[in-house]
Amino acid sequence: MQIDDLDARWHALSDEVITQMKEWRIQHPRATFQEIETALDERLARLRARMLEDTALASRAADLSAASEAERPVCPHCGTPMEPRGQPTRELLTNHDQTLELKRSYAVCPQCHWGIFPPR
Repeated sequence: MQIDDLDARWHALSDEVITQMKEWRIQHPRATFQEIETALDERLARLRARMLEDTALASRAADLSAASEAERPVCPHCGTPMEPRGQPTRELLTNHDQTLELKRSYAVCPQCHWGIFPPR
């Protein structure tokens, strides 16, 4: 996903949240303030998770294989530039219990074999 594509994607998702909240309100005309807040938070959490995932994947750190040695992170233990070792997919759970999938480079120090995912 390119950073330039995010506007359209996020606008579409935010429009969905607005539509879903309107429909929810019609179906729950006597909802309490707390119920409205919970319903809104559930819908915004999905939008928040998508924005978080997209932003992380748009990072240059997502793919170290294209980075020069000078651009790669260095090992915090010995200072050697890290080497990319593939791009595994990792599932993360957000603060609002939404699951994200991030496919990012795993980096390993060729000297001390210390690894990081995702790289800094």
